[in-house]
Amino acid sequence: MSRKNKVKIFKILVMILVIVLLIGITIYLVPVMKNLSTTEGQLDFKNRVSDSGIFGFLTLFGLQVAQIFLFILPGEPIEILAGMCYGGFGGLAFITLSVFIITSAVFFTVRKLGRKFVYDFCDENKVKKIENSKLFQNPKKIEWIMLILFLIPGTPKDLLVYIAGLLPLKPLRFILISTFARFPSVISSTFAGANLLKGDWKMSIIIYGITFLIVGIVIFIINKFDKSKTTEQVIKTFQDEQKK
Repeated sequence: MSRKNKVKIFKILVMILVIVLLIGITIYLVPVMKNLSTTEGQLDFKNRVSDSGIFGFLTLFGLQVAQIFLFILPGEPIEILAGMCYGGFGGLAFITLSVFIITSAVFFTVRKLGRKFVYDFCDENKVKKIENSKLFQNPKKIEWIMLILFLIPGTPKDLLVYIAGLLPLKPLRFILISTFARFPSVISSTFAGANLLKGDWKMSIIIYGITFLIVGIVIFIINKFDKSKTTEQVIKTFQDEQKK
């Protein structure tokens, strides 16, 4: 059996495990989530999370590993769940620490094992196109480009972690960029989760709206003062890739 097929089987097994975990979590929480609009329901939910102890913490961390390392899940549901379990600030701290640890592990694994490892886990053609794009040929601009990409909602951030290991980036600076540039998305999701626990659906929607508005304004300002039009090129490149 080829190495690539082994990796595919591994990813399928992990995906099955993640689905089983999500189903288990859902079955466990659905009875109390129905009553989240009541004080009793909120207290019951918090008690269940507290009673889970380290198991609940490790389960959530395992989902985060699967999301970043294998990028088989979108990040938002896990961030919302973290907010519901640990509150807005607690969820933010949990996700930030998890992202820092897992991103570091992926980045240094790619540095150690090289392109073959990346091609095993990612679409080889897509990786080559992004890696060889003119946008990533200028070492002075790579960090700036990465910052923009991690700020923009919808970009394949976890794929970028793999690609970053192949680029001339300083490890600590990239890991800090990839961790903290996710803040707009993470803050909106964890605080939305915390408000969902209180039964406040409207506030969750408002938080998402304000966050995306702020990100849009920041990107607009960056683009306005970016004479080389790097931001426009970055957005266009990834929009083209996502259409394929």
